[in-house]
Amino acid sequence: MRISKLFKKAACAVLAATMMTGLVACQNSGSANNGKIKVGVIQLIENGAFDDMKAGFIEELRAKGYTEDKCEIITKSAQGDTATLNTICQEMIDNKVDLVATIATPATQAMVNMDSNIPVVFISVSAPIAAGVTSSMEKPDKNATGTSNAIPVSDIFALSDSLTPGNKTYGLIYNTGEVNSVNTVKDAKSYLEGKGLKYVEAVVTNSSEIQQAAESLVGNVDAVFIPNDSVVQSGMAQITEITRKNKIPVYACSATTVQSGAFATVAMNDKQIGAQSADMAAQILGGAKVADVPAIVVPASGTVVNKNTMEALGVTLPDDVKSSVQMISDK
Repeated sequence: MRISKLFKKAACAVLAATMMTGLVACQNSGSANNGKIKVGVIQLIENGAFDDMKAGFIEELRAKGYTEDKCEIITKSAQGDTATLNTICQEMIDNKVDLVATIATPATQAMVNMDSNIPVVFISVSAPIAAGVTSSMEKPDKNATGTSNAIPVSDIFALSDSLTPGNKTYGLIYNTGEVNSVNTVKDAKSYLEGKGLKYVEAVVTNSSEIQQAAESLVGNVDAVFIPNDSVVQSGMAQITEITRKNKIPVYACSATTVQSGAFATVAMNDKQIGAQSADMAAQILGGAKVADVPAIVVPASGTVVNKNTMEALGVTLPDDVKSSVQMISDK
């Protein structure tokens, strides 16, 4: 009888310990949200490219098994306000999310600079090391890894030579507050100078300056080059109206910018880069350390041309380009 009682007491103790361990495990994984994992997605501003990246990330994460019943995805946009961006990052920390996906450089810098213990997976950061979000692509530090969309500047200008030959002066529209834009424009300047070509800069600090910047280039340039720039992307409707009217070809760095009215690009697929970042996020949520998930460069996937802009410019595609180009219309 005494043995039976002792056995029961021991069994109860083991059961209680097991329940306690399970409770602690549940609190440590799943943000103490009834076992549900929380993933944040942050972007500085809403535009076609960023929205496609976000969609690609969420779709792939769901496909990896992080369905709605298991994973809550919290999406936030700062609507172009950097102060709001910092507030959103702090909210993610306060909400104890398990991972944050940051779209492009400004959002990534803001979250990494919080120096929290929350893993960060960045999407489409052109120059991660220069932006200070990691010191190594192979062994990421600062608790951040992700995808880089290295811009094929020389390929884009070679495309320009093929589609609209004779461009001797380029307009460069970009936001000086975005590291990715500044770095890409730096590469563009180096390329143009190496080819003996001229350029005129039209810098902006916010979307309200875009129309004036575009108008300042009319009559002074043969073509325009636009880097991956969230502020400029938000004003593509204005740039498109001005450049089409004045028959100035605009070469961009993303397919979504082309769909917004730019003439052409050699670029990667925005939804694809979002999906590849989701693959990395799934590894980390599954237990991998950030330092063991190398950051990767997603290569350009093809030539994209806007049919509406092509017709407005009166351009005919060369035969050697027709077979490989992807034609799209205005979004």
